[in-house]
Amino acid sequence: MRTPVTFGRDPFDLVATLARKAATSVAVVVPAQNESSTLAGVLNAATATPGLVDELVVVDDHSSDDTAAVAARHGARVLRLTGAGGKGQAMAAGLAETAADLVVFLDADVTNTGADYVARLVAPLLESDELVLVKGYYERPLHDAPTGGGRVNDLAARPILTLLFPGLGEIRQPLAGETAGRRRALEKVDFAPAYGVEIGLLIDVADIFGVDAIAQVDLGVRRHRNRPLDELRPMAVDVLRAALERRGVPASDEG
Repeated sequence: MRTPVTFGRDPFDLVATLARKAATSVAVVVPAQNESSTLAGVLNAATATPGLVDELVVVDDHSSDDTAAVAARHGARVLRLTGAGGKGQAMAAGLAETAADLVVFLDADVTNTGADYVARLVAPLLESDELVLVKGYYERPLHDAPTGGGRVNDLAARPILTLLFPGLGEIRQPLAGETAGRRRALEKVDFAPAYGVEIGLLIDVADIFGVDAIAQVDLGVRRHRNRPLDELRPMAVDVLRAALERRGVPASDEG
């Protein structure tokens, strides 16, 4: 059975990655809804390496705080999402707003986005023409515990992939918002609405390009806001719905 390629935390050669980039263009897209308190840190980290990022776009998903203002102050082009909101819709809009060869998506609510995230995510794509999608993986603390933060990931997404989509169960963080892809691949897939987007993207890419066209890279430890269980259930529903639809199983519209 074919499986995704895994890149660990080996010493990272940033100089070599920048050399491989050459004329390849890189865009960073950050979907954000009311994330003004953490967005600046994410954008600063994304642009920490001179010469790496050519486009920086924040998709403001109907924020009621000053997310858009923070984005603009930190050099991002702000795209205000219109119509129906949701992460999937925001990612699709961000892709359409950019023209780069490689597109990196980052979550806006992460409190410790690393300055090496973008470089580590695009490095496999620059090294191998056979790869079209790279997912980040990491340890996710839960409050004061060092692990346990990925509850929807571990209790819904990974079991679903293991049972229904051979090979994809090896992806350690299928719901990771830290994702990089080739434009030619991203433009061929459907962006599932809301929180179904990440698992749908994995399944679609594997279906079109093969599981071995996907890689995952270790980003260390990732910290963000831990949501209560009552907010996780709708996420799990979106994840399951996206997977079932891709297996041809009708799903109820009830959340």
